[in-house]
Order: sequence, then structure tokens, then C-alpha cells
Amino acid sequence: MSPEPLHVTDAPRATAAASGSTLSLKGRLDAKGVAQVWDEAVAAVDKAAISVLDLSGVEYLDGAGAALVMEIEITTLQRGGRIQRQGLNPDFASQLQPFDPERLAKAREQEQPRWSLPEDVGRAAYAFWRDFRDLIGFVGAAGQAFAAAVLMPHKIRWKDTIAIAESAGANALPIVALIGSLMGLIMAFQSAIPLQRFGADIYIADMLGIAMVRELGALVTAILLAGRSGSAFAAEIGTMKVNEEINALTTMGLNPLSFLAVPRVLAAMAVTPLLTMFFNLFALAGGAIVVMGFGYSFTTYTQRVVASLTMGDVIGGLFKAFVFSILVAGIGCHRGLSTGTGARAVGASTTSSVVSGLVLIAVADGIMAVTFYMLGI
Repeated sequence: MSPEPLHVTDAPRATAAASGSTLSLKGRLDAKGVAQVWDEAVAAVDKAAISVLDLSGVEYLDGAGAALVMEIEITTLQRGGRIQRQGLNPDFASQLQPFDPERLAKAREQEQPRWSLPEDVGRAAYAFWRDFRDLIGFVGAAGQAFAAAVLMPHKIRWKDTIAIAESAGANALPIVALIGSLMGLIMAFQSAIPLQRFGADIYIADMLGIAMVRELGALVTAILLAGRSGSAFAAEIGTMKVNEEINALTTMGLNPLSFLAVPRVLAAMAVTPLLTMFFNLFALAGGAIVVMGFGYSFTTYTQRVVASLTMGDVIGGLFKAFVFSILVAGIGCHRGLSTGTGARAVGASTTSSVVSGLVLIAVADGIMAVTFYMLGI
């Protein structure tokens, strides 16, 4: 008969046992041993009033063991008690001599956060100035990269540009169609309630056409672009920054802006006006459902929409979409290139790209609204 296999089990390198007010540590208090007993020892101190730490059974103690002993003593002091070491081998005492548990316990106690208005205002102002300065630098560098792309279009990464345009444009059509149709339907229905009181419900078509084509179509499409594509740009480039891929591009003599930012901004510039027209189409279709529900024909609705719009309204809305696309894609690339280190930095850059994009959209929309009014457009 063949001999039975020998089963080898790892015996614990260290043990911790609490008995009354005494906590006993035994075995080898090295990295592996401390890992085995840390939770048990600290839990024993939390549950019972330990006043004696018996170290007579310790066979070996290094820095990890010293950290465990200090943690036990600091936890006891924080609970308002005191603990006394007992039976420690004099050869191991030198490991604990440099540490003062009372001083470490006081250092661990954190002060209550104090609110300081001048300090908060100063920090916010400095952060705003730093972001503004970095943004101006990015605009200059990006402008230089685009000038080089215009002069040498054969160096543009057209394959990546087309792939990004498909991701940001064609793949966004379902959500754009859904939001557009729902917005058109809801706005038409809500505006019909007061207009019916005056017998002017046919003017739903005029209101919806002007609102969507001139303003809301470009605005909502840009918001969707910021949440969907701007955040993706920041996350993609931010991950490359964390993985040192941006530094690798620089080392190989490639301009990260030309390699990463230019294709994304070009793709956004190409697809955003198209998405805006698609959004307007579905918004007007949603409004048509409501108007036809009030007894008007689709032909009448279409005639009212066409009569209420001018070429200036259409061009103005598409121009807004074009400007918004540059802002959203540019800020997404900028936040991605400004990413720090660590996975949390990628999340922060993604969030910042969406927030900054929405702020820039609102500011630019206000500026263009005033400008169009002053120009009589």
C-alpha cells in the first residue's frame, strides 16, 4: 500500500489571548505574525478594560511587533485607561524605547475643523486663478496644434478622428432622439395649457420651432455631449496620463495635443451641428404629436413652423452648436491632460470636465445671446 500523503498545515506564528484585564501576546511578532493577531488584539482592547500587556511569551519582536504594541497602548489611552507591559525580554525593549504612547495618542487626536471665511475665499480664488491660467495656456498650445494641423492636414490622425466621430456622433443618436422627442412633446403640451385659454394653441408650432432651432436644440445637445463625450475624453486621456503614456508620447517626440486633442476636437466640431439638427427634428416631431392631438393637421403644423423660422435662426443655432462643441471637447481634453496620479484623479478629472463644460456652455450661450440681440440676428 502506498503511504498516505503528508498534510502540512501552517501553525500560527503568533497568538493573542485576553483573560480578565490581561492581554497576552505569544510567538513571533514579525510581519506575518502581527498580521495574524492584529485584529484580534485590537478588538480585545476595544471590548475589555485591559490594564496588563503580557509579553513574556514573545519569542521575536521587530518593527511590526512594535507597531502592534504601540497600537494596543494608544487605543487603551484613548479609551481613558492605562496599560502596563509585563515580561518583555530585555533584548526586545530597544525596539519600543524610541516611542512614547502618550505623545502618539495626543498626535492622533485631530482638531475640530474650523471654518475660516478668509481662508476659504483665498483658497477658492487661488484655485480659480490657477485653473484660468492653465486654461489660457492650453488654449494657446491647442491653437498652435490646430494651426499646424491646418498647414499640414496629412499629419492629422484621420482614422482616429473618424472613429471618435462615430463614438461621439452616430452612437449618440438614440439618446439624442429620445431626449429631443420628449422635450418637444413636453414643451408643446405644457405651453398648450395657457395658450388654449386664448384660443391660440396653433401658436405652439411657432413657439416650439423658434425655441428649439434657435436656442434649446444646440444647448441640450451640447449638454448631452458634455456628459457623454466630454467626460469620456477626460477619462481616456486621464487614464493615459496616470499610466505614463503621455510622457511616453513626449519622449518619442510626439505632441500630445496633436496626437490626442486635435482628433477629438475635430470630431466634436463635425458631429455636434449634425446632432443638433437631428435633435431639432425629433423635438419638432414630438411637438407635432401634441398639436395633432388638438385637432390640427400635420401640414398646418409644418407650415406654421416653417413660417416662424428664418435662416438667421437656423444658422444661429448651428453656430452655437459649433462653438459649444469646441468648448466641450477642448475642456475634456484639457482636464484629461491635467490629471494627477491615482485612480481617484481620473474620477476627479472626469467630474471636473463635465462641470467646467456646463459652465462654459452657459457663459458662451449668454454671450452669444446678447451678441445676436445687438446685431439684430
